[in-house]
Amino acid sequence: MPVILVKTTIQAPRERVFDLSRSLDIHITSTVKTNEKVISAKKTGLLELGEEVTWRAKHLGVYQNLTSKITSLNYPDFFVDEMQKGIFKRFSHKHIFKRISKNETLMMDEFDYESPFGVLGKIADTLFLKNYMERFLKERNQVIKEVAESREWKKSLKFWKSNPFRNSIN
Repeated sequence: MPVILVKTTIQAPRERVFDLSRSLDIHITSTVKTNEKVISAKKTGLLELGEEVTWRAKHLGVYQNLTSKITSLNYPDFFVDEMQKGIFKRFSHKHIFKRISKNETLMMDEFDYESPFGVLGKIADTLFLKNYMERFLKERNQVIKEVAESREWKKSLKFWKSNPFRNSIN
């Protein structure tokens, strides 16, 4: 069972990075290559504890649907999304946010998964799947970093004026 750990340092407050990481809009922007679309009821905004989202995307040449659910959330330290339905046998994706300084955050992704198809899945992990997933996470994190470090985050977090934590994400 592979575990992928990706670390990204971002020049932005932790709260901002946390919210951008659970934004459906940012996820869609960051996954243009796989043509990801939300096909569940909630299509925009931030995912909250207990909420599910279903994605349709083309990975490795095949269209797939994947439903994940936010199973744990402690603002602004971490949240966890876990697969409910999809091609993997299982996955758990922990998003961790460490404050380095007032305007610097270490964002860590811990992606723990199990491929389907038994031995064939383990061979796929070794040959290409683990590298593919790590690259996918790094590309997504690069978009979060670019948005968080620019003025774009204000457009991306449309809720920010009504967010009770807004003073800490400015």
